[in-house]
Amino acid sequence: MMRLRLLYKRSTRLIAILLTAAAVVLLLWLRGPDWPRVGQAFTNVSWQWVAAALALNVVSVLLRVRCWWAILRRALEDPRLPYRGVLSSFAAGLIANAVLPGRGGELARVVVLHRRLEKRQGLWSTLIGSVIAYRLLDLIPAVAIAVWVVLAAPLPGWAFSSLISVIALGTLLFLVGIAIASRYDPRLDARLGPLRRAVAFARHGLAALRSPSSGARAAAYQTLGWLCQLLAVWTGMRAFNIDVPFSAAGLVLVLMNITLILPLWTGNVGLLQAAIALPLIGYGISYSRGFAFGIGLQAIEASVGVAYGLVFLTREGISFTALRQTRPSPAGESSNGKAGGKPPAHLET
Repeated sequence: MMRLRLLYKRSTRLIAILLTAAAVVLLLWLRGPDWPRVGQAFTNVSWQWVAAALALNVVSVLLRVRCWWAILRRALEDPRLPYRGVLSSFAAGLIANAVLPGRGGELARVVVLHRRLEKRQGLWSTLIGSVIAYRLLDLIPAVAIAVWVVLAAPLPGWAFSSLISVIALGTLLFLVGIAIASRYDPRLDARLGPLRRAVAFARHGLAALRSPSSGARAAAYQTLGWLCQLLAVWTGMRAFNIDVPFSAAGLVLVLMNITLILPLWTGNVGLLQAAIALPLIGYGISYSRGFAFGIGLQAIEASVGVAYGLVFLTREGISFTALRQTRPSPAGESSNGKAGGKPPAHLET
């Protein structure tokens, strides 16, 4: 019975993925760009600029890993936390985000890092909290670039509305995150239920947001990572002979990240390219050429993530299937002191 249920679940998921993919392909074929012109755009690509974009994406990833590393060292109170283990975990998240719908990569990095660390009470929840802190710090450069683009770039109405929404929502989420982190109480009541205890440990993962030095260090790494990615977008434009103001690269970067907030299918392929190509029309770039650039840009970024992920998953000895099937159980862990090990001193009751 259990096997039949599992088979039915997998079959349903596979059918849903195939139907979604078929719908995307049909939509792109019927309402997509002029495909011969898209193909023609690839015949004039400057591969030196492609190599530069790849290198900048590699540096961007390393800087973002440094950001998460700074957050984790503060959350786990372990200044000796090995960088290589954090890099492996981050790489696993990159490949999961590149090839799976949803944001499975956020969970994948927690799964891989949890394998490497000494078990302690609330570890799952603390790691999840650190990922939330990482994403909150992501909002600082994202909002800054959005403000710059609004002030510097000519925008169509829909893009202007989208960026204003990003600025307002991003600022609100960051302030809420700071408020939640600041209200953290290190005294955990032993009588708290598993769920509330897990939430308390997850809030401890936001510790970097309460520390000016750790928070500033992590935010600096995150900002530098975004700057490298911005330069990668600009060099990608040069690779496709798209000569537009530098602020257009900022517009593409922000809209690309908005599109990828929740991938409905793998990489939101098609939707992402449309989001990149449409604003470039205002700069005199044809939709087909902008669409081709979107394909190339996503391929550049995905290739870096997949390459990192495959290398480090192999070193960790984890199959991709096992990574997908692993699920954390923060509530159960935090309610069982024996299973979770001894909590950090500042979390003991």
